[in-house]
Amino acid sequence: MIPPSFIQDLLNRVDIVDVVGRYVQLKKGGANFMGLCPFHNEKSPSFTVSPTKQFYHCFGCGAHGTAIGFLIEYSGLGFVDAVKDLAQNVGMVVPESDDKIPPAQRAALQAQSMALSDAMRIACDFYRQNLRSAPQAITYLQGRGLTGEIAAKFGLGYVADNWDSLRAVFPDYEAMALVECGLVIDRTDEEGNNRKRYDRFRDRIMFPIRNAKGQVIGFGGRVLGQGEPKYLNSPETPLFQKGNELYGLFEARQAIREAGYVLVTEGYMDVVALAQLGFPQAVATLGTACTATHVHKLLRQTDHVIFSFDGDNAGRRAARRALDACLPHATDNKIIKFLFLPKEHDPDSYVREFGHEAFEQQVRDAMPLSQFLLNEVSGESDLSTHEGRARVQFDAKPLIQAMPPSSLRLQIVRGLAQLTQSAPTEIESLFELSKPVARARIAPPRSNRPAPVGLERQIIRLMVAHPSLATELDESALAAIAHFAPDRAEMLTQLITASQAMGAQANFAALAEHLREGGTEFETLIAEIAAESESEIETARMELAGAIRQTKMKILKSELEQLAATGLGSDEARNRYREIMLQQDALRRQAEAEAANS
Repeated sequence: MIPPSFIQDLLNRVDIVDVVGRYVQLKKGGANFMGLCPFHNEKSPSFTVSPTKQFYHCFGCGAHGTAIGFLIEYSGLGFVDAVKDLAQNVGMVVPESDDKIPPAQRAALQAQSMALSDAMRIACDFYRQNLRSAPQAITYLQGRGLTGEIAAKFGLGYVADNWDSLRAVFPDYEAMALVECGLVIDRTDEEGNNRKRYDRFRDRIMFPIRNAKGQVIGFGGRVLGQGEPKYLNSPETPLFQKGNELYGLFEARQAIREAGYVLVTEGYMDVVALAQLGFPQAVATLGTACTATHVHKLLRQTDHVIFSFDGDNAGRRAARRALDACLPHATDNKIIKFLFLPKEHDPDSYVREFGHEAFEQQVRDAMPLSQFLLNEVSGESDLSTHEGRARVQFDAKPLIQAMPPSSLRLQIVRGLAQLTQSAPTEIESLFELSKPVARARIAPPRSNRPAPVGLERQIIRLMVAHPSLATELDESALAAIAHFAPDRAEMLTQLITASQAMGAQANFAALAEHLREGGTEFETLIAEIAAESESEIETARMELAGAIRQTKMKILKSELEQLAATGLGSDEARNRYREIMLQQDALRRQAEAEAANS
């Protein structure tokens, strides 16, 4: 876990305008910067970046967050990777509490990673340069209908049919980094002697594979001619694990947001050709089955994923593996579909033969996950027999058990129950489903906490906007806050504790990032504050003092009414009554003095 103090320090050093400005064209507009929102399609800029709050907010779609949140949403990075990326840019090293690697060893690993990244970048530039003087490769790409613009967008290159082409750009061709990143191969005899080094890729169209930050981490090479294998991938390396990466995702991010969905295909050429033909929202798995990591990455980019597979047996098997990977992520707010083209077509050939609109219709008509699942488990069984229906349930059980409790799971359970002449409750009981949905009469509320109102909301809101004020609260203020309803007091205690831990340098961006990690309870307030202009700290300090004073007055008034109801029959009660009157008077004078000085 990364310490909160590091996150705070990082956000104090990073300038969110610079971070967002790498991806969005920003123009100064008053105190803030404006641009077209990268998270939804718009023609007039409603996306603002505040250098004072160190926060971004879109008035169109409501997206908002810190520099860390922007990288997570825009690049699809995980929280830790986003923090590491920002830290690297400002010369900070991310501490990890569970990191047992000695500093010297970690430094060596970082140096190795940089050496591998540099090697891949140099090789990519070399391959791209080669393509310009390779007429046979250019002819092949033109024959596939690709333009120079698309080739440049995806960084396509070519490597000649030589054993050591890379000697031309790597003076130290014997460097171990070239083996470790998969660019060359060392071959030795049975005794481990007479080592001979040669290039892994020869006479191939080169497709660079980029990570979420746009760095080249691997290659796919398509052979020219009839050689085998037709496509050759980089091996697994410290930079590249094919079960974690998707080809074209870096290039497709903006198009995915604009289209509202991502199209997952089976190969490099599908992705590049579809981009040429008007479907730039396509990505591909890298010669491996779709994994849960792939699905997780895709759902960070969009809530709508469509898998496109050939209609042959191999395509069906690939679709089934994708289904298995998707089930843990199949919730009510996600749409996952499966598109099966005729056996003789891949996406590229289908669009070229039938046109853009025909393929769009295929996308719209793609099979929903629920239907595909039921088809898979029932396809080969005789539903007219008890044995056939039992077999369907047997095959469906592990699939439905992999799904989270949701309305979608309930719909599939109902569909399965209808197929197998059962009741939904019987299916849920037989499958031992966690949190059965069919038995629930009323869905549980999203939260048992009503939204804060009145003074409570005002105090919480001021503390979120200006967390440094938490360090100024005295014991009487904390005591007043403790009189709030238990849920409200708990919220404020959480807020004050987090803010005080950050110290006098606490700011809105750092606190918002901390609260985001803890859940969505403060999300509405954060969105409101992000959308408003920056408030002055002195004004906020006076408003907070006034709200706490009113809270104290309410507490004293309530106690006064309780004492009066007893008849003030004891000396203790009468003395307390006088004390409260004096405290109320002091609070009124304090309010008058502050009003006179304002």
